[in-house]
Amino acid sequence: MKSPVQSILPQSRRQFSKALGVALGGAMIPSASVFSQTKKTDGAGIFDQQFAICNETFRDWPFEKAFAFAAECGYKALEVAPFTVSNDVRDVTLAKRKKVHSQAEAAGLKILGLHWLLSRTKGFHLTSADRDERKRTAAYLGDLARFCADLGGDKLIFGSPKQRDLREGVTKEKGLEYAAEVVEEALPALEKANVTLAFEPLSPRTTNFMSTAAGAVELIDKVNDPRCRLILDCLAMSTEGTPIPEIIRKYKNLTVHVQVNDPNAQGPGFGDLDFVPILQELRDLKYKGWISVEVFNYKPGPERLAKESIEYLKKCQAKTTA
Repeated sequence: MKSPVQSILPQSRRQFSKALGVALGGAMIPSASVFSQTKKTDGAGIFDQQFAICNETFRDWPFEKAFAFAAECGYKALEVAPFTVSNDVRDVTLAKRKKVHSQAEAAGLKILGLHWLLSRTKGFHLTSADRDERKRTAAYLGDLARFCADLGGDKLIFGSPKQRDLREGVTKEKGLEYAAEVVEEALPALEKANVTLAFEPLSPRTTNFMSTAAGAVELIDKVNDPRCRLILDCLAMSTEGTPIPEIIRKYKNLTVHVQVNDPNAQGPGFGDLDFVPILQELRDLKYKGWISVEVFNYKPGPERLAKESIEYLKKCQAKTTA
């Protein structure tokens, strides 16, 4: 008699992941683990290789200048907003993609992936009642996956609040159905590019869809594929009424990325949010994914935001214990 695993071997990788989850009692298998069993007693330096920053922080700086300064500050990776390259990634030539990739490499940085996926685009919407618009959105997610891979990244961070809002007449249930359809149509392109799509819960002040971690997990569970995962953002988590470390702990098995920022929309250390408990929780969970600085209020300027955010994070990590 064949074992449960043997009986599903001929299937596709996507079917294999789902079926194996059933065979193992329903547990989902993450596309790539961001947790490790390594131990370190001294908190100083424990996350130094995991700090990243979103490239739009540097506003209109040329990439060479921005990337060099990020590396000088101590960041190891960049999270790229596509609109800093082009409002439509389909217009970006292979030569341009290679140039951006090489500029990051020259600075000693990795491009970890993309965020603000649909910002400044037209004709795309995750929860649209219009079937044609949903098909266009799924196709464009495929375009983004290829663009991401060409830059050396492997994550698409889906924030884009206005391109996921539930429009008038669309219920939450219908929104979930429409969004799941879009993601499922994009999955073959994601798999081919070896890219994970991570959904970002956002504050209810910015969107009416997936405005809590639990709301994003509803969609992830509905899609039920290891290419569809969760990203947690500190500003957004601060609006939930549950301590941030508790949210991180609850969803650790689905989380592939963490963004750090203060509830005032500036960087870590620019407001009142204490990041020691947050980094302590990540340390306790042996989190090995990226910890990416993302800001929305640029008033302090690129230099201060980049430099002081990572300095503060390093002070906080030094206070964590094994």
